[in-house]
Amino acid sequence: MTGSNMSNALANAVCQRCQARFAPAERIVNSNGELYHEHCFVCAQCFRPFPEGLFYEFEGRKYCEHDFQMLFAPCCGSCGEFIIGRVIKAMNNNWHPGCFRCELCDVELADLGFVKNAGRHLCRPCHNREKAKGLGKYICQRCHLVIDEQPLMFKNDAYHPDHFSCTHCGKELTAEARELKGELYCLPCHDKMGVPICGACRRPIEGRVVNALGKQWHVEHFVCAKCEKPFLGHRHYEKKGLAYCETHYNQLFGDVCYTCSHVIEGDVVSALNKAWCVHCFSCSTCNSRLTLKNKFVEFDMKPVCKRCYEKFPLELKKRLKKLSELAARRGWQTQSTLPQPHVGRTPTGAAAKGPLPSPQQGPSSIPLGTLGA
Repeated sequence: MTGSNMSNALANAVCQRCQARFAPAERIVNSNGELYHEHCFVCAQCFRPFPEGLFYEFEGRKYCEHDFQMLFAPCCGSCGEFIIGRVIKAMNNNWHPGCFRCELCDVELADLGFVKNAGRHLCRPCHNREKAKGLGKYICQRCHLVIDEQPLMFKNDAYHPDHFSCTHCGKELTAEARELKGELYCLPCHDKMGVPICGACRRPIEGRVVNALGKQWHVEHFVCAKCEKPFLGHRHYEKKGLAYCETHYNQLFGDVCYTCSHVIEGDVVSALNKAWCVHCFSCSTCNSRLTLKNKFVEFDMKPVCKRCYEKFPLELKKRLKKLSELAARRGWQTQSTLPQPHVGRTPTGAAAKGPLPSPQQGPSSIPLGTLGA
């Protein structure tokens, strides 16, 4: 439409409300093709302008939100608020879809339907349970109807005998039946579904799965074999097919320091068929700490540094040397051929199972025969 044609059309147009023409420079409101003076585009009830231009139309008349609700919108029987949009009419009342719920289990009834029971609106399963309770009978967990004959019980749930069957193949179930998401399955059908079974409770795992010890577990069922507290993502340590927390693994299987008699946490010094904390491994004579670079000899099944050994009486050193040579001739592993000590690791910072790491470079022993008199 050209500019001149539009001007002619506006010159001949009239306001939808007052039927008067528009002035040439006047602002015009266009609502779905209907033209209004600005002061005429108001609520049909309160005659005020529409807040933010929002209005509701009913039977050809326009209303602001407040007046439309007051005049026409029903109130919800539950929350008491006005209902805009879908209205559920039931039990001689109006409801928001989300407010119309079963009075026992609180499930939404808008799309499920309901049953009137003693003045209450209930879902069908709750209605059947209430009915069965009054009759002193059971409700079938499959069809949710009253069981008139002798029920078949499975894990404290009742079933019609012909309803205790596999959901997938229809076979009659046994005590090995498996339940998944409210449905029953025979063991072969359940296994084909690939649902993991908890190694503790033998029930399906529908949420998070813990893979450990060659099995799968519910998070809350994977626990320490000693204290039975769940690991909840914390590190565990394996021993003979069982899992332990760090504290009880150390108490049950950790090395005990020969000097302080405490379970060793961290590095372990292994020497003379004993274990020491790193800071406890010292000369038994002068108590000077032995490091990875120090050399020592064994005396009375304890480490002695080279400096203290040199202070031994000559006769004692000769006797020790003779004993060492005698043991060497017999092929025994004695003081003259001590194994090289090494440093290992306790579970702290180590692998959860298996032997300690391979020996590292550690303090070396001095064959007594090389010290001389």
